[in-house]
Amino acid sequence: MADSTFWIAALTGGTAVLASWVTSRGNTRAARIQADTAARAQQSERRRESRRTAYLDLIEHAHQNVEVYWEVSAAQRTADAERRAAALEELVERELDQYGKLRRRVRVVELEGPPAAATAANALQRATGPFHRALRDMRSDSSADPEAVRRFEAAYRPFWAALTDFVDAARDALREE
Repeated sequence: MADSTFWIAALTGGTAVLASWVTSRGNTRAARIQADTAARAQQSERRRESRRTAYLDLIEHAHQNVEVYWEVSAAQRTADAERRAAALEELVERELDQYGKLRRRVRVVELEGPPAAATAANALQRATGPFHRALRDMRSDSSADPEAVRRFEAAYRPFWAALTDFVDAARDALREE
């Protein structure tokens, strides 16, 4: 009887040690999985916030570009040719400065991704070209070439469409995260 008690105690003790070891491994594995999941979620949130910041910065700057374009539209309606030429000269410099800033923001969006947002950002940047070319022609002709003015005014609709497309692509990219 004493022999069987020893073996029962040994078996019970061994089972307890084995159960403890299995539980410990399971807890360790669960903790590792939980830590990995938390790290992935945190990384995803950081990427989402970084993208959101880049997208908002580009959208805000696009609106600043439009403010310059509106000033150009107002200046070209000035009756005094000398004042119009001076205003357009100053606005050309501002427009070039704004374009450089816009281009840098487009590069950040390209870096942040995803490809659909980057493509839409590049299309937005290209939509500034007609404004620039028309403004250059308006500036070079002191009588405010009516064709250049018409081309400048016609550039608004494609620009707004490109901005809307970018906003849609940015929204979709942030929803996918």
